[in-house]
Amino acid sequence: MEANGSIGFFDSGFGGLTVLKSVVSVLPRFDFVYLGDNARAPYGNKSFDLIHEYTLEGIEFLFNQGCELVILACNTASAKALRTIQQNELPLLAPEKRVLGVIRPSAEEIGNYSKSGFVGILGTEGTIKSASYVLELNKTSPQIQVIQHACPLWVPLIEEEAYHTEAGRLIIAKDIEALFNKNSQIDTIVLACTHYPIIQPIIEELVPKGVQVLNQGPLVAHKLEDYLFRHPELTKRLSKQPQTRFFTTESASYFNEHASKIFGQVVKAKHIQLTS
Repeated sequence: MEANGSIGFFDSGFGGLTVLKSVVSVLPRFDFVYLGDNARAPYGNKSFDLIHEYTLEGIEFLFNQGCELVILACNTASAKALRTIQQNELPLLAPEKRVLGVIRPSAEEIGNYSKSGFVGILGTEGTIKSASYVLELNKTSPQIQVIQHACPLWVPLIEEEAYHTEAGRLIIAKDIEALFNKNSQIDTIVLACTHYPIIQPIIEELVPKGVQVLNQGPLVAHKLEDYLFRHPELTKRLSKQPQTRFFTTESASYFNEHASKIFGQVVKAKHIQLTS
């Protein structure tokens, strides 16, 4: 079989670029395709059925672009849609292809960071309500106590670049305070939304001294590297002529302006429309 496949990344907007950036630095020789569903962001407060529908549309688009493997670089989609798609749709749609999320690879590493045994999870309402991190950490690090807090305003702040304003910083500060009010022994915070690393410097200024703030990007990148090593039959189908293509459901000019800042290089995306 000719090795011409790509690795796809799907997110509700810009957040998945923080994961893609880390992956490209670890796996620079592969081809990547990124799709941001900016027109329908944020996903965090949407229903399971709607997230499933949107995510499946994104996956089908990326498969049609030649992706052999798709990473749901979105915690909400990983929490609400991944398992159903893996079990129900993927065997019928493309049984030889793979769809992976970001929650399990992150959870597998979190236990290595906390010394106090108390870990804070900051995420969207959808991710927090799903309790996906609680379930995964109970499997991988049962000694860890998980304290969760939903930050429903953070993704809009990031998408609109309003986090530098006084009001934006106040919103971020109040959510961090609310997390530590639940448990002051937290020594590690997981940014359980791929948008949140964009405001990581602000978060690190606001958390108590000595608290670690974990960005999922590097965790997912190294786990993906290991996954490809353990699945040579999939890796053989992936192109080794590196390029990265970008697509968005918003206007390309809007996406390019913001994505270029996050990705750290010039982004030239194409506008597409998903079916619904």
